[in-house]
Amino acid sequence: MTATNEQLIGRDEVNDLEAILSVSNHDSDAVDHHVDSHFESLFTWNYDKGTRARLERLYEKAKTSQWNGQTDLPWEIEVDQEAVVEANRALMGANGLDIDVTGTPFEHWSDAQWLELGCESQNWMLSQFLHGEQGALLCTARIVETVPWIDAKYYAATQVMDEARHVEVFGKYLNEKLSGHYPVNAHLGMLLDDIIADSRWDMTYLGMQIMVEGLALAAFGFMHETTTEPLLKQLLRYVMADEARHVAFGVLSLQEFYAGLSQAELKERKEFAFEAAVRMRDRFLQQEVWERLGVPVKEAVSVVSRSPERQMFQRMLFAKIVPNCKKLGLLDNGDTWLRDRFTELGVIEFEHLADTAEEFEAFQLA
Repeated sequence: MTATNEQLIGRDEVNDLEAILSVSNHDSDAVDHHVDSHFESLFTWNYDKGTRARLERLYEKAKTSQWNGQTDLPWEIEVDQEAVVEANRALMGANGLDIDVTGTPFEHWSDAQWLELGCESQNWMLSQFLHGEQGALLCTARIVETVPWIDAKYYAATQVMDEARHVEVFGKYLNEKLSGHYPVNAHLGMLLDDIIADSRWDMTYLGMQIMVEGLALAAFGFMHETTTEPLLKQLLRYVMADEARHVAFGVLSLQEFYAGLSQAELKERKEFAFEAAVRMRDRFLQQEVWERLGVPVKEAVSVVSRSPERQMFQRMLFAKIVPNCKKLGLLDNGDTWLRDRFTELGVIEFEHLADTAEEFEAFQLA
């Protein structure tokens, strides 16, 4: 990665496009990526259950909701990626942008170029989902080792299985149904590095369960509603059922822990949550796609960012994050720092939506 964590945290303007696009992944050909981390593995000899009833219910739900990524999805469905892109474009209209492209790099694009963009965007999006799920796999394994409560260890162990299955099915879909892969986006990769490198178990929860998984749940929901491809739609439905439990697990666990933190400790977590939110927002600019297509990246991002459909997508990514942060007391506890930052991003309105601990049952499979 070309930008350091300090550069990102210290920048004054989170909407500075030059700064956002300066972050790129120059390690894109690497097969392995090493993160130096040091943490304590914690045994607990207290095996009493029943002290956290809602966590215990989540654990029981997780045990009965396991599914097999090889046999429970209709992999026999043939996926014509170009036909899917055309169908999705017809559903959304105007090449998915719904703006005037006169005077932009897209002004004289042919139907073939728009089709190529649709295919590359799909390859890119599913690739980032895949990388994020591996991040969740590593983080949840960390939680099993570090969380101090036995009932949380039990549930986290079921999530490790969930995340392995998610990596499996996204990888299989990319390999067998689509037409290419992308390396991890730099903004996502740096966030995953930060989460893995932090030794504190609650920061692993906050970074992965609340921020990454919360945003993924919203992104999966958006794609589930807009895709016309039946295999992907069913795959996303299965994954969403798991993800809702995971986010609820994070909310229930951190709500208890954060109640005992000092204002200084809470402020640090507010700042981390905001930095994570900005990085997750920035990763969806898909600058790697524009680079692959030979389109000037800054111009392309500036044009696409004006699209009402893209603006709605960017805002809806926070539909799970903001109410969950409110549930944890991070919007107002002691100060309004995080509330003010979410207000500046234009997403504070989502605070009134149900948090995932309240609504996760609605995502579960029948």
